Amino acid sequence: MYAQDHDYSKYLVLAVDDIPLNVLLVQKMLSRFNFRLKTAANGQQALDSVAAEKPDLILLDLMMPGIDGFEVIRRLRADPATADIQIVILSALNSNEDVVKGFNVGANDFIMKPIIMEKLLSCVVTQMQIVEGKKAK
Repeated sequence: MYAQDHDYSKYLVLAVDDIPLNVLLVQKMLSRFNFRLKTAANGQQALDSVAAEKPDLILLDLMMPGIDGFEVIRRLRADPATADIQIVILSALNSNEDVVKGFNVGANDFIMKPIIMEKLLSCVVTQMQIVEGKKAK
């Protein structure tokens, strides 16, 4: 599904997590495929980063101090300029209620931690195919 020879460098991914090790793990997983990657350590940084440069995909933790991931999604979906960004939740919250809430506020996918590299890469590539489809319209 994801080929080493495909050029993913045109895609900007924003990884948002308040635990630096989790961000580092995502960076390491995606760096092999040349995605452009920005990071944010909390919800407010994520919103500021999106305002500065709209990413193609946001990989978003839910449990963060201040503005949590659910609220980040709500705010992004409420703004026409950011409503179409692909958002994948990466979270240790894994109850059915949390997953359903994530989708109800507007997440495109939900990956439970601990993150499995193949699942993350497959999900990211799928999201990029959706982005490409939107751009082709």
